[in-house]
Amino acid sequence: MYQLTQETMADGAEVEALYDLCFAPGRTALSSYRLRDGVPTIAPLCLVLRDAEGVLAAAIRYWPARVGDAAIFLLGPIAVHPTRQGEGLGALLIAESLDVARGLGAARVLLVGDAPYYGRFGFAKLNDVVMPPPTNPDRVLGLALVLGAWDGVVGDVVRA
Repeated sequence: MYQLTQETMADGAEVEALYDLCFAPGRTALSSYRLRDGVPTIAPLCLVLRDAEGVLAAAIRYWPARVGDAAIFLLGPIAVHPTRQGEGLGALLIAESLDVARGLGAARVLLVGDAPYYGRFGFAKLNDVVMPPPTNPDRVLGLALVLGAWDGVVGDVVRA
């Protein structure tokens, strides 16, 4: 039994500790963090899952960004505590947050990740969208929440 809630300020340190555990403290040196630095999250999409005892099991965040004139929602990071992996919690967070994003009127979502995993949610490689180096271009994936939302969207991903 898990409780899904929007992340609050009180969750912040615990969520950061989970991200450090799952990705190592050096994660903030990744290029995607340059897009997030000093930019507020998209709060309704930042979700946490806690077990029946209130222990944080998983978390997901989203950030606003742009590609040219197109607004995008940058998904990530998403993390599941190592003792909870394999229970479908990551998939639950992705599905729930994408439903919320649709409700907010988002047209497109971008992430840096593994195509085989994220493909099951509809994400596909974006050939004409460039994340800051040294991001592997094969890991730049997008999902159109509105039909054709990525059509004609080309260029560098930049801070909102």
